[in-house]
Amino acid sequence: MILYNIEMRVQIKNLYQKAYGNFGIGAFNVFNAEQVHGVFRGASRVKAPVIIQLTPVARDYLQPEMLEGILGAAEKIYPDVTFTVHLDHGNYKHCINAIESGNYNSIMIDASHESFEENIRITHEIVEHAHAKGIAVEAELGVLSGVEDDISIDEKHALYTNPRQAEEFVRRTGCDSLAVAAGTSHGAYKFSGGEGLQLNLLKEIQQLLPQFPLVLHGASAVPLEEVQRINLAGGKISEGAKGADDLELLEAISYGICKVNIATDMRLIWTRIHREFFRDTPELFDMVVPGRAYMNALETFVAQKCTFLKSNNRI
Repeated sequence: MILYNIEMRVQIKNLYQKAYGNFGIGAFNVFNAEQVHGVFRGASRVKAPVIIQLTPVARDYLQPEMLEGILGAAEKIYPDVTFTVHLDHGNYKHCINAIESGNYNSIMIDASHESFEENIRITHEIVEHAHAKGIAVEAELGVLSGVEDDISIDEKHALYTNPRQAEEFVRRTGCDSLAVAAGTSHGAYKFSGGEGLQLNLLKEIQQLLPQFPLVLHGASAVPLEEVQRINLAGGKISEGAKGADDLELLEAISYGICKVNIATDMRLIWTRIHREFFRDTPELFDMVVPGRAYMNALETFVAQKCTFLKSNNRI
């Protein structure tokens, strides 16, 4: 059963075709209604298309029917927002379930922790299932360090994507986009080695895969001001936490990065809003107060991020 109409929902391939080399599309991970409101309101404010991402952990937390119902309601509340719904970091079982639900425009199969050949085999099988239903597939080659929900990978095992393997991988799997390991990582501590994005690596991949959409995971900025405000309100986040550099991110878009994944920044805003609320108004216990503040702050963040990515005024 498909839970919502498709008037403002678009195929992700259409977004990639418009974005390639011109702008980045913000892909925002959502876990609750407040985040959905904030993302849709921000996208509406600046007339930007957005990718709404649901992770397996989010689906387990609220149940798929609840999350998909929230998105169905959002489509009615914000009819001017162009968006697509994407399953982020799914395994084989997650992907098959999402395909059969009929509620996703694209899915990500993450078999990057397998051997190269096994990654190809699993991805190709998911591609065949998904394409039969008109659903696009994102795959991943190379391993990102850091934390993605409940996935933790030691940094010493992080592997950059091999450009020539990327070309072979795309050719043999038939995937529609590729998440590459080019220096980012999940979580707040993205560049502890200080090396930044591997722009030459992206350029080489683009030369081997011209016009093919690439995806950058772990692309949150992790603003120092957010970290400091959280710590002043009782948090203990290291001020060495660092996110993606603005100039490097814009240059990465010119090398084929179309989809820019954002999750950590949204969590930092949530943490800052709630820590300051409990610190400044300890007598209050109304969840609506910090909830409204979070939606407003997230709306502003999404509007600013989309404008930075140059996706504003694209619909």
